[in-house]
Amino acid sequence: MKLSIMLFFSGMLLAESCDTPKSNEEALYGHSWELEYISGPRIAFDALFPEKKPYLNFDKDSGKVTGSDSCNGYSADFELSENSIVFGNPNPTTMMFCGGSERHFLEMMKKIDGYSFKGGKLNLLLGEIPMMRFKKVKL
Repeated sequence: MKLSIMLFFSGMLLAESCDTPKSNEEALYGHSWELEYISGPRIAFDALFPEKKPYLNFDKDSGKVTGSDSCNGYSADFELSENSIVFGNPNPTTMMFCGGSERHFLEMMKKIDGYSFKGGKLNLLLGEIPMMRFKKVKL
């Protein structure tokens, strides 16, 4: 009986460890990250991005992040080391005229120098201060 209980809990522990990312870096990949908070503007978040929220997709193989700034698609290089992240200059993949919210998002991306996870959410940091928070969404 004791052996059965130990085997059961060992199996559960093994199954749980298979779903857990091996590192913070691995948690970035395999899904999209939709913006739910951005520091700075004195406009309510939903008014800043009323129709479409910015999102990010990290591609480990190419070292690129792609996504949308809420209006135009973009692509940029990124570099990781431990919990630091640096984004290259974003290149727009579309060129629609939009309001100013997408500029604020892209300017903030240039300032980011770190990342962390809290409660399953991705925080992009300036120093140790969360400047943007993203929730995980399906690709």
